[in-house]
Amino acid sequence: MTEPVDDHFIEAVAAMAAPSNLPVTTKLSACDILELFDSQLGSRHLDLAARWLRAQGRGFYTIGSSGHEANAAVARATRVTDPAFLHYRSGAFFLERARQVRGSDPLRDVMLGIVAAAEEPIAGGRHKVFGRRDLNVIPQTSTISSHLPRAVGAAFAIGRAARLGTPILWPSDAVVICSFGDASASHSTALGAINAALHASYQRLPIPLLLVCEDNGIGISTRTPPGWIESSFKARHGLQYFRSDGTDVTDTYCAAVAAVEWVRARRRPAFLHLRTVRLMGHAGSDYEPAYRTSREVAADLAEDPLIKTARYLVACAGVSPEGILELYEDKRTQILDIAREVSTAPQLATTEEVMRPLFAVAEASIAAEPCPAETTGKREEPELRTLAQAINQALADILSQNPEAIVFGEDVALKGGVYGVTRGLLKRFGSHRVFDTVLDEQTILGLALGTGLAGLLPIPEIQYLAYLHNAADQIRGEGASLQFFSNRQYRNPMVVRVASYGYQKGFGGHFHNDNAVGALRDIPGLIIASPSRPDDAAAMLQTCVAAARNAGAVCVFLEPIALYHTRDLHQDGDEGWVARSHPEIHVPLGQARTYGRGTDLTIITFGNGLRMSLRVARQLDRLGIHSRTLDLRWLAPLPADDIRREARATGRALVVDETRRSGGVSEAIFALLADDGFTGPLRRVTSRDSFIPLGGAAAHVLLSEAEIKDAALDIVRSTRV
Repeated sequence: MTEPVDDHFIEAVAAMAAPSNLPVTTKLSACDILELFDSQLGSRHLDLAARWLRAQGRGFYTIGSSGHEANAAVARATRVTDPAFLHYRSGAFFLERARQVRGSDPLRDVMLGIVAAAEEPIAGGRHKVFGRRDLNVIPQTSTISSHLPRAVGAAFAIGRAARLGTPILWPSDAVVICSFGDASASHSTALGAINAALHASYQRLPIPLLLVCEDNGIGISTRTPPGWIESSFKARHGLQYFRSDGTDVTDTYCAAVAAVEWVRARRRPAFLHLRTVRLMGHAGSDYEPAYRTSREVAADLAEDPLIKTARYLVACAGVSPEGILELYEDKRTQILDIAREVSTAPQLATTEEVMRPLFAVAEASIAAEPCPAETTGKREEPELRTLAQAINQALADILSQNPEAIVFGEDVALKGGVYGVTRGLLKRFGSHRVFDTVLDEQTILGLALGTGLAGLLPIPEIQYLAYLHNAADQIRGEGASLQFFSNRQYRNPMVVRVASYGYQKGFGGHFHNDNAVGALRDIPGLIIASPSRPDDAAAMLQTCVAAARNAGAVCVFLEPIALYHTRDLHQDGDEGWVARSHPEIHVPLGQARTYGRGTDLTIITFGNGLRMSLRVARQLDRLGIHSRTLDLRWLAPLPADDIRREARATGRALVVDETRRSGGVSEAIFALLADDGFTGPLRRVTSRDSFIPLGGAAAHVLLSEAEIKDAALDIVRSTRV
């Protein structure tokens, strides 16, 4: 069964007149156009072969590039050293860029992805993506513009690297290419990223970014209003606008050259608007007649980019229509031969093979050692510090030890953070390393993704845990997935500091007291640190930085707001919550910390729960109940061995979890102990399944010391012989 687009091309070319050698005004030579046509043909026949394979149950991806093939000209207008974050309809771009580099066969590369073959060179059979390290094409699995914030971050890194004096992946005159569709252009992620680029450029910061909107007028079945893209972006202040007929390879090339040269010279963002068409529907499973008329489909077929390029070749290159059809059929044969060959290629066969990139990150992270602290002369004993002071000093140490490290976020620079955690860093290290961003978490995380990808070490701050949720996909769908979908060929190391949890007094309410961590804990490969004490916080931050720097890990560092400035543990003035932190000490990844050696009860906790549990433990001791308290310190990976050991040591376990009862940390601990065959008494106390209200009402839904004590007494007294 043939596709209408296939039949239409053959009929249209057969009806063309013989070569006329008419003059055509274009910057491209006949040889150039022939090469571009080759990339276009390759892209078209990859789409056709993908559907042929799917019909036989041997292919798994049919979202094609048909109708967008003139984007090959954008690739030709750029350098191979210009990093490219590509739209999923960028097949011709990928093939044309591969022409610039000797290496593997790009046709076979793409086909291996279509059949999910384990030997596919970028994702290793985990997804069909356009990506190759030597082409500086960074793989994207996004369909909704979630790659745009990362592209802005990459452009920022290129501009910032010179001031930092540290090498990155790309040359100082590189231009970041980021392509996306017209429907995606309306997504809040895209609009936020574009706004962030313009906001930075407005401040005269270099942002060499070319946004390429491939506008085919429809998103799956939803039409984009005619003229909407031009209306939205042409008059946008600070955004240079270029437009071309994206079905015409010569017009696209001229516009792309102008746009790329403009960005390269001025180091400012530009918008290249390509009017394209979408042929063969959204994907192989898409039934276009349900939402498009035959007249609309025919109108798009008449705009087929391959037919337009064929006309150029007939008119100015002396190629006959028969010659065009011969090229077309030769490419079909070539690609079908590849398709038949790779259709039986082995796929990922075991759990271990699928998860190998995740295991590799975890193993490398565990082995990662922090940079040694610089010491001059006799080492002085550090002063006693609060949690906030310890983190502040650790950040200063990290910035001193790692010239590629940067700290940024909302209010972190001049103000020094809402809670003073970054106070003094701007003055000491300068605005090129410590700086404020726009108030947009997607931008903050995207900036971290792009700068980390480039070779910097970003340490962004999210002001409150509740603010993270509207941007969590930057971590889930982009950050933590990059090593998985590039088979560790690309990485975006980062340590995201987040002011977290409840119990903050005098400045509360849901958005400043949030105890929801479920959205983070289910992200594969993500490291989640949750320090409670000052010495742990400093050491764990060093561990996270080492894991990011050495293994490319994505880390989230949850800092309990209520403990930032706490000094006392049991009574006023006892200084039981301050500690000394040494910059050369780090906490092994996934290792818990035990307080006490009691044999009656094990209390398993973290965060604010640690302080409450230690206070309760003293009260229990006075009642003749001797407990031990295990501070998890790490929520991912959970310290499983420590949990098992300490639970068995007493035979009774109480999980003290300040997060919610549903989706909270305690569920994972219960499951771990149950899977391990723990048969002793096991209870949990948690906060309620509620948002946290303002003022004193918060106490009704947050876990309390009284609840911890009552549960501890009950579990021990009810099980003592």
